[in-house]
Amino acid sequence: MAETSAILSWTLVEEIPIPSDVTDLLVDGEKAVAAYKTFRDSAVFTTRRLIVRDAQGLRGKKVEIYSLPYSAINMWSSENAAGMLDFNAELELWTRAGHIKVNLHKGVDVRRLDKLIAEAVLGASGR
Repeated sequence: MAETSAILSWTLVEEIPIPSDVTDLLVDGEKAVAAYKTFRDSAVFTTRRLIVRDAQGLRGKKVEIYSLPYSAINMWSSENAAGMLDFNAELELWTRAGHIKVNLHKGVDVRRLDKLIAEAVLGASGR
């Protein structure tokens, strides 16, 4: 589990247009659905997986890409911001890779992400 500890927490800052270079990562039939700015790069939700791009180094020229297929998600939970003093929502994913926590800044629609994951995880296996 030590090798995945760096990827067990991500923060989505705001929704952004889908980066044009993400199409090079997609397989036949896969479509990008939503993209979010992270602190240094972006996270893209597709019809099959979550792709997180993590720029590294001082200039951010080295990019590491994490790919979490929805089929690896065993369970998830979502928590919306409660009120005026609670600005962040969160999404937690229990996967074969471990427990992943996704923090969502104010303005990121946690219910939209919850539905997107439900449709991806339950849509394919629930048919």
